[in-house]
Amino acid sequence: MERHILVVFPHPDDEAFGVSGTLALHAEEGTPITYACLTLGEMGRNMGTPPFANRETLPLIRKKELEDACQAIGIRDLRLLGFRDKTIEFEDEDMLADHIGAIISETNPSLIITFYPGYSVHPDHDACGAAVIRALERLPLEKRPPVHCIAFAKNCEQELGQPDIVRDVSAVIDKKIAAIQAHRSQTEGLMKAAAKRGQDALEWLKTERFWTYKWNH
Repeated sequence: MERHILVVFPHPDDEAFGVSGTLALHAEEGTPITYACLTLGEMGRNMGTPPFANRETLPLIRKKELEDACQAIGIRDLRLLGFRDKTIEFEDEDMLADHIGAIISETNPSLIITFYPGYSVHPDHDACGAAVIRALERLPLEKRPPVHCIAFAKNCEQELGQPDIVRDVSAVIDKKIAAIQAHRSQTEGLMKAAAKRGQDALEWLKTERFWTYKWNH
């Protein structure tokens, strides 16, 4: 059992597909979870299926969706850091690391979950993961908690090797699906399409994969 888990992602719904099962399992064990979400995903392309949001209303809608997803998972400490969507790569690197470092110092996590920098496709994903690593590099090696990273770039297994952790989350798949469905503006079309393809279309959700970040120094 972990003492405290810190999750750092840039967008609402980043937690839903890749880690919500893992987090739900930890939450059931009573592990406190802090989720630091950098933006409200206000530049997201999806507006619902059929559309029910617009560019003005989307941030508030996505904020409520994120709160509902956290409730489904069992996350009680949600931090909204207020950065602008699709600009994380342009933020001052030290300032971003300062913000994340302050949360690390406050929560003293035994495990951090984020994106693997350079292997997470979206510039915001990579910049977020890099900021977490930068914040931790300010600590002595022996005081850095393990960092479990999500990676899904096409070359991630060739360059990083096989994932260090492959977790079956079937026991909490109902909570994971509830978290995904909570992000209705972004996921409703996908879930409707999956339902048409049959139950097997969602089998991949039952497994979550992580790479442990390897420190060079």
